[in-house]
Amino acid sequence: MKHNRKKSWQDYLKNLPKPVGIGIFFGICGVVAILVLTHNNPLAPDQHTENLKKYCACALLILACIIFGLYYDRMFIIPIELFHSRKLIWKLSKNDFKKRYAGSYLGFIWALVQPVVTVVMYWLVFDKVFNTKAQMLASGVEVPYVLYLTAGLVPWFYFSEAITNGTSALLEYSYLVKKVVFNISILPIIKLVAATFIHLFFVAVLLIVAVCYGYYPTVYTVQVFYYSFCLFVLVLAMSYCTCAIAVFFRDLIQIINIGLQVGMWATPVLWDINMLSNDKVITLFKLNPLVYIVNGYRNAIYGDEWFFEHFYSSTYFWIFTVTLFCIGSLIFKRLKVHFADVL
Repeated sequence: MKHNRKKSWQDYLKNLPKPVGIGIFFGICGVVAILVLTHNNPLAPDQHTENLKKYCACALLILACIIFGLYYDRMFIIPIELFHSRKLIWKLSKNDFKKRYAGSYLGFIWALVQPVVTVVMYWLVFDKVFNTKAQMLASGVEVPYVLYLTAGLVPWFYFSEAITNGTSALLEYSYLVKKVVFNISILPIIKLVAATFIHLFFVAVLLIVAVCYGYYPTVYTVQVFYYSFCLFVLVLAMSYCTCAIAVFFRDLIQIINIGLQVGMWATPVLWDINMLSNDKVITLFKLNPLVYIVNGYRNAIYGDEWFFEHFYSSTYFWIFTVTLFCIGSLIFKRLKVHFADVL
């Protein structure tokens, strides 16, 4: 009886009437728009900039509603497919993780060595050679630079590995793409879940580093799981777009690798965004959704603020991510029928 009740609930979700699904999405967007328009930030230095943020947020909401309404059938099916295939995703993710390091003597330890060496190198260069600590203190950052650096590099390492592996997911599993009965929509998320295993280890290392410097876990530390989820959803949205395009334009993988090198410096991973003196330039940098993630990790480790206290940043991030997921799902579904022919 319990099995039948669960099955009927899943069937109802899968066969959710289109007007109901669109109505729910529009209702959520409407509530978010009202919250954005009525929110008042007493610490805002410039009311014009605050209004600009509100207009941009509402514009993204309208764009998401238009895309969702026009292409509902193509976008809504992917979350349903992922939910129904959750056990298969978990199994294939573990196999992908094991296969990646099969045949080497040290196994998955190699996945840990390179990031650790990178952190040490950046710490020696920027803290010991260039004395970045003095500049960080001038911008208001009082934590040890190695902790500040590690808190920024941990999410960046996950992002770079996940987007690279997610983009090449269809190419790597081309033999599964050619199978008629296999649901290829789960391939990008398999790569992301496999990358999450290593990421969880580095989150634990980050917490240990914080404790070594006297920053013990607090109630705010639980936010690291929220920001990890944010990062996971963001990369998933990007991967559906990039992996579909990479099938037809394989140079995209090399372009992404170059973009990651530039993006690391465009994101305050090694530096503090408060070093910038121009408020408009700071606002421009904050349009990068990874700024929200990186700052969130740091705030979770040694800060004392909740994510919802950064209202505009949180709202913008989720509007941006949902819109990107809608676009990525649309591109993936539209190109899906041609994957087997090209591969």
